[in-house]
Amino acid sequence: MKKFLLFGILILLGMLLFMNPTAKEIAAGVAILLFGMIMLEEGFHSLVSGPLQALLRRSTDKLYKSLGLGFLSTAILQSSSLISVILISFVSAGLIELRAGIGIIFGSNIGTTATAWLVSTLGLKIDIAGLAMPMLAFGIVLVLQKSKKLKGIGQVLAGLGFFFMGIYFMKNGFDAYKDSINLAEYAMPGVKGLLVYTFIGVLITLILQSSSATMALILTALAVGQITYTNSLALAIGANVGTTITAIIGSLGSNVSGRRLAGAHFIFNVITGLIALIFIGFLGQLVDLISGWVGIDQANFTFKLSLFHSIFNLLGVIIMIPLINPLIKILIKVFKAKDEEGTIDQPQFLDSSSMAYPQTALLALRNESKRLFENAVFKIISHGVNIRRTDILGEDKIKDIVKRSRDEIEVNIEELYLRKVKTIYSKIIEFATLAQSQSPISPELTKLFAQIKLANRNVVESIKALEEVRENMNEYLSSENIHIQQEYDRLRSKIIKILRELYLLQKSPDPFKHLNKLEKLKLKAEKSDILFDGTLDRLIREGKITSSMASSLANDSQNVALISKKIIEAAELIYIRYDTFLADPVESL
Repeated sequence: MKKFLLFGILILLGMLLFMNPTAKEIAAGVAILLFGMIMLEEGFHSLVSGPLQALLRRSTDKLYKSLGLGFLSTAILQSSSLISVILISFVSAGLIELRAGIGIIFGSNIGTTATAWLVSTLGLKIDIAGLAMPMLAFGIVLVLQKSKKLKGIGQVLAGLGFFFMGIYFMKNGFDAYKDSINLAEYAMPGVKGLLVYTFIGVLITLILQSSSATMALILTALAVGQITYTNSLALAIGANVGTTITAIIGSLGSNVSGRRLAGAHFIFNVITGLIALIFIGFLGQLVDLISGWVGIDQANFTFKLSLFHSIFNLLGVIIMIPLINPLIKILIKVFKAKDEEGTIDQPQFLDSSSMAYPQTALLALRNESKRLFENAVFKIISHGVNIRRTDILGEDKIKDIVKRSRDEIEVNIEELYLRKVKTIYSKIIEFATLAQSQSPISPELTKLFAQIKLANRNVVESIKALEEVRENMNEYLSSENIHIQQEYDRLRSKIIKILRELYLLQKSPDPFKHLNKLEKLKLKAEKSDILFDGTLDRLIREGKITSSMASSLANDSQNVALISKKIIEAAELIYIRYDTFLADPVESL
């Protein structure tokens, strides 16, 4: 679909330039401006990537912080698209909450108005060609340097140079175009004009994939009289609505959380656009009133358009802030999470948007690993030893739980592994490998990726060991030999004790305090092998169990020790070591 769309755009562009060569300077100006914005985005991204992500991570506990952060980051980076893509990856990975993401999106819409002010105050009022040339000269020299910071500064300078140069070419192009045809002659008054030009604004933004570029195009056309002021207002509204396509495209590869954020972006911009269209007369009068207060000439339409753009975005935020909670409820109902696809569990957190940054990839991996761990430990392992989850989560004494739970729980370990674990485990390994190859990462992050993979392998190995234990355990728990029953009850008691401690670890606000207890349990499991503590020899010597029972008990005792060790190590890596080794992975970037 994307290829056909691109092919169609290229054909239309070629036909336009062939039929009307005068338009080539405008087209070149748009292309240069877009290239400048791409360089600006890359330059700022390389310079502020780590700090920006750290801010997004930490400055979202209050709505006003989210709004301010969205405004400032977009105003500085001149790219609401970049903010949207980062946000979708962060929300998808669980790094920030949906509510905080919506707040940043709202602030970002106000921040994106900075482009209009930049164009109307500088781009159309000074000798921008003379300003652009030195920026390009210094910028390109710095871009060629090896230093990442110097290269980033060079990209910012060159990006600004191309940005202003694009405006220069567009303005000249519209001036030249006016000699052959005046687009203002096609102005449409009334409601019809509002709807048609709003649609044109949406269409231009869909093609350019940037509302900032569309606003620059609208302002330059307005400055030379190629469009009327009234029609330019509708075009600005359309540009705002059209910019949501970037977030929608960015959410296609994300999970349900990312799609909810893209949905919020779309709903906000559409509602804001509708409000602006309905009250466009009132807003126009407000712009005239404010223009008079601050001394802006009533005929200075570029300033008035920039002011209108800021006012209706600000008005949209004011109206939508009280509606955030109902909006979230609607999004949750519309975009429902799916736990299963068919009969095979699929990953919920591993999506392409989370792979955009190492820390979001790590958090996605950790969240998916927690999900896998909980499925394996509290559904497969607990049921595999005939213990129900409610008993683990309860406060009954372990010896009482063991006595009343000798009946076999009908569960197929192999089937559960194939349905609940195997696919997710393979996706975790694949995702971790691909995420590490996206870009160079620090040794600390490399170690965290390795920890995640090791933790999941431990979970899988514990399930494999359980399969060997379960058959003998079910046979001997129903045996008339009380001694073999007691020994298998002891093995189950060890696992229950560990599972209960793991449950407390999951719920604890301070997982680190459980580390010592888990280490002691792991050490005790390793040392309590029935083959070496004398228990097996005594049972055989006293004739309490048969040789067949003895060989089964010896093997199963070893497997239970292995299961205990593996699930404890997995829990430590996922819930404790991850935090204590690198308290905030964002800081390492």
